[in-house]
Amino acid sequence: MTQIEMAREGIVSDEMAFVARREQLEPELVRAEIARGRMIIPANTVHLGLGLQPMAIGIKAKCKINANIGNSAVTSNIDNELAKLKMAVDLGADTVMDLSTGGNIDAIRRQILAASPVPVGTVPIYQAIQGVKRVEDLTPRNMLDMIEHQARQGVDYMTIHAGILRDYIPLTAHRLTGIVSRGGSLMAQWMIAHNQENPFYTHFDELCEIMRQYDVSFSLGDSLRPGSIADASDAAQFAELRTLGELTRRAQELGCQVMVEGPGHVPMDQIAMNMEKQAIECNEAPFYVLGPLVTDVAPGYDHITSAIGAALAGWHGASMLCYVTPKEHLGLPEVEDVRQGVIAYKIAAHAADLARHRPGARDRDDALSRARYSFNWEEQFRLSLDPETARRMHDETLPQDAFKTAAFCSMCGPKFCSMRITEDIRKHAAATAALVQLEATA
Repeated sequence: MTQIEMAREGIVSDEMAFVARREQLEPELVRAEIARGRMIIPANTVHLGLGLQPMAIGIKAKCKINANIGNSAVTSNIDNELAKLKMAVDLGADTVMDLSTGGNIDAIRRQILAASPVPVGTVPIYQAIQGVKRVEDLTPRNMLDMIEHQARQGVDYMTIHAGILRDYIPLTAHRLTGIVSRGGSLMAQWMIAHNQENPFYTHFDELCEIMRQYDVSFSLGDSLRPGSIADASDAAQFAELRTLGELTRRAQELGCQVMVEGPGHVPMDQIAMNMEKQAIECNEAPFYVLGPLVTDVAPGYDHITSAIGAALAGWHGASMLCYVTPKEHLGLPEVEDVRQGVIAYKIAAHAADLARHRPGARDRDDALSRARYSFNWEEQFRLSLDPETARRMHDETLPQDAFKTAAFCSMCGPKFCSMRITEDIRKHAAATAALVQLEATA
């Protein structure tokens, strides 16, 4: 049985128990949330045998982040992708997606799955395209066979663009940036060429049979997500969202785990509404959002523009945040871009957990603040999301070893440190209070 089927039978699986310990939740709560469809454990039975450590995505769990890796048709290097994977996992990415579109995709994925202790997601149509000259040459059988092939490899969740229907394509005609989802644009091209409905939609029950066999989780793709602030929250986006809600319920009925992908580019004042609307339309299935980016004017810094939106989205109900790197809109991310993206999104996810008052979320903040006040630099570095960068920034302006453990940093120096002054004030106040007490009892 799949995790959702076991949960509905009242069974707490080994994976549910493992997740409960990681999340500091009661096992019964985890089971109930999975049975309800509000939490998923993306854990392909094949990947579990390769060393996957189960994790949960859902509103009752901590806010998670995903890191996209994978090559392109322009550049392909397995070692580089494995370096990205290691960087992402070491810095705390909860899942990774292999979005490879070129080279030996099977070989890359096999090595990623063997090396990854976190769930691995894919977009199967990217590999399906490799086997044909043109997208319109694909058949529904080609697409379903590729999904089954990747499921047998051990992929834990797959982005399936089943919600974009023929009737929705005209709704994008007046958009500023059209259809920005790669998978969504390919499906639109196929439908127009064949004058037929989306095969992922028409063959959805057969697709569910494949996903259920390996307990692969659906990540229902938002083909019509807005790719610019101008296109946010438009008719095309919300038409597809309604269909994603229909498919969510259908997949859950057929024993499959489901999360739903979301926008995109959304101004801050529309983020809460988007989160609430998805919960209503999609039976409260976990929401997995890209960003959202809250402005379009900062190419090269979109890990920042999107982390702002991601923090707000997490606060208002998103369960997993798909990172954006500084290279977004500009090129294929390299290892350092992965670092920047993961750190930005660890900050966003943690900020969301704080805002939602999750049990224990503030413990690390308080511990780091205590270390900061006591000038325990080593403890500060240890508790940092990126210890290497924190240490480097501290030490580079205090090059002499004697000053690296001093009770000041290079910003204030020894005379202007407010925390040292505060401590002096407290000591003076304590001494004064002790003297008054002594005089009172003399």
